[in-house]
Amino acid sequence: MLSARQRKIKRIFDLSISIIVFPFVIFPLILLLLLAWWSTGKNGLFVQERIGFQGKPFKLFKIRSLKGEGHSDVHEMKANETRFGKWLRRTKLDELPQLFNIFKGEMSWVGPRPDVPGYADLLKGEDRMMLSVRPGLTGPATIKYRNEDVVLLQQEDPIRYNDEVIWPDKVSINIEYVNKWSLRKDINYLWASILKR
Repeated sequence: MLSARQRKIKRIFDLSISIIVFPFVIFPLILLLLLAWWSTGKNGLFVQERIGFQGKPFKLFKIRSLKGEGHSDVHEMKANETRFGKWLRRTKLDELPQLFNIFKGEMSWVGPRPDVPGYADLLKGEDRMMLSVRPGLTGPATIKYRNEDVVLLQQEDPIRYNDEVIWPDKVSINIEYVNKWSLRKDINYLWASILKR
């Protein structure tokens, strides 16, 4: 688990990178939100409840990529994905608005990905260590499962496969991330995420 000093270093790093990046992404972000509005016919900003630091829910921001409000089944999700939304999700540009979640202190650049209620909030015992850091835009589990949708589409029962295979592995990876955290590793994960976009 991170010490108070390590948490402070991590937060300063998050804010520093955010301040540097913000001027370069604000205008592309506005354009992408407008294009999302045009392609879906709805508000280009998609807001969804996710589980964050210490298991507390927060509102996560994304660029809308689906015609509907959200879908738990990966097959239904793909059926409602616009062509522009498919490109957004493939490039991960739909996650740009999470820069504001980082500014607000709800997220970090690197950490466990924030999941919908029904997963992280149900963790017990030592597994809850995963919730001792802010959820991240990227991280070791995110990098490993960057093609998660493709993997799930190949399964006969995607929800069961996620619950029994992918989710437990993510928890294990994220606990190791917390136990072995270092600023250098966070920088390496960020760099790896950029290279694999």
